[in-house]
Amino acid sequence: MLPEMPRSMLRNALILGLFAVATVGVVAITQQGTATRIEQAEREAQVRALAEILPAESYDNHLLDNRLQLADPLLGSAGPLPAYLALKGGQPSAVILQAIAPDGYSGSIRLLIGIHADGRLAGVRVLAHKETPGLGDKIELAKSPWVLAFNGKSLSDPDEAGWAVKKDQGQFDQFAGATITPRAVVKAVHHALQYFDAHKAELFARIATAPAAAAPAEERAQ
Repeated sequence: MLPEMPRSMLRNALILGLFAVATVGVVAITQQGTATRIEQAEREAQVRALAEILPAESYDNHLLDNRLQLADPLLGSAGPLPAYLALKGGQPSAVILQAIAPDGYSGSIRLLIGIHADGRLAGVRVLAHKETPGLGDKIELAKSPWVLAFNGKSLSDPDEAGWAVKKDQGQFDQFAGATITPRAVVKAVHHALQYFDAHKAELFARIATAPAAAAPAEERAQ
């Protein structure tokens, strides 16, 4: 009986080892497939967010493949933030900056700010915030059209004094019971325009050397 016990233990150990190897393999394959799907979903979400800023017909390159990392106090962060370069027929069309309004009511507000080559705002969208539901969250397009008031504005339209909420003698509406939030967003957008104005030549020089592969229409329009 004693010689049988080691053989039985060895057989069981081999079975358990094979089971463990198979389990690890299945988990690894599942994780790899899940990671790929998550990455693709994140890319599609980014494309949709950028497409809300720039209409598909205004550029013909892959925005996600023409990305820079920018850091400047005017963008609200000392660390790098992504920016996306838009081309049309190989020429600079626009840039989409990511910026942070650090002085929201409940914390930082992360923004996407699209600026045409001529300095006009293509659009502004809120990526993330912690503002009060029913009050400060009206900066979201899904909650209010307030953010559309930036469309077409520039450093000179309105003038310096106009880049403020009406409570501060500016041109932009505030929300009833919530002035801090729109004030922070207006300030951040104004600073982003100032950044673009100061760095336009540098940004567009990078566009000139960036890959200009045309994006499929369905991807750009998602």
